[in-house]
Amino acid sequence: MNNIFSNNSQIGVVSTFADLVHTNFKEKMNALCWYRNLEGDFNEIVTQLRLEENITEVSAKDLLALQLSEKGNIAREIILNDLQLLTDFGASPSLNLLKCYERDDEFDFISTDVYSFHVDRSPIATDTYLCTYHGAASDIVSNAQAEQKILIPEIRAKLKELNDGTEEEFEDFLKENYFDLHYQLHQDAEPVNLGLGHLWRLAVDHPKQEVLPCIHRAPIENEGEYRLLLIC
Repeated sequence: MNNIFSNNSQIGVVSTFADLVHTNFKEKMNALCWYRNLEGDFNEIVTQLRLEENITEVSAKDLLALQLSEKGNIAREIILNDLQLLTDFGASPSLNLLKCYERDDEFDFISTDVYSFHVDRSPIATDTYLCTYHGAASDIVSNAQAEQKILIPEIRAKLKELNDGTEEEFEDFLKENYFDLHYQLHQDAEPVNLGLGHLWRLAVDHPKQEVLPCIHRAPIENEGEYRLLLIC
C-alpha cells in the first residue's frame, strides 16, 4: 500500500478493520494504521456540537440529532460505523470534542500530562485505539529516538529529592505518580504525525505485551479550532 507510513519500521499499515485488530505487533512495529482517505464534512459536525468545559463526550444520540448536509451526513456515518466496529470488537470507544486537556505544571523539570511524550500502561492485555477526524492530530515516535525521563540523571536526582525512601519505595513512587511513563526525545528524533481520518492501534505496556509500548503525545491544539477524537 503506497502511503506516507509504508517505509516506517515502527508502523504497520492495513486496509481493513479486521486486519487492524488481528495483526500482531512484532519487533520494532508497535503502531498499526488503518489508512483511510475519508470523505465527508467533519467540520460541519464540530461546528454544530456544543462544548462543555474543555472536553465533551459526544454520544451516538448526539450525532444523530444533528441536522447535516449530505457531506456532513457522510462524516457522521463514518464516525458511527467506527464506534460500532470498536464496540462489537469489545472495546469501549469514546468520541470527544475537545478544546484542550488539563496541563500538569506542578514541576518545571517533568510533566505527566498527555502533551508530554508518554506510553499507556494497563494491568490487562489491551491496546489504545484512536482516530482524529478534525483538528490537530497526535504524534508518535520510535522507542530508539527517546529515553525514559526517570533515567536522565538530572531529572532522577530532582525526583529523588521528592522521595527519600528506599530504592524500592522510590521506584513505587515513580510508578504511582506516572513519572515512569514519560519520555524525553533525542535531539535528532523525528516524530510522526498520525494525520486525519486514519484509525490507529498503539501498543500498550501490559504484562503480556511482546513489543515496546508506543510512545505518543497529544498535539497542541490549533488556536480557535476544536478537535474531534475517537479514543479507547
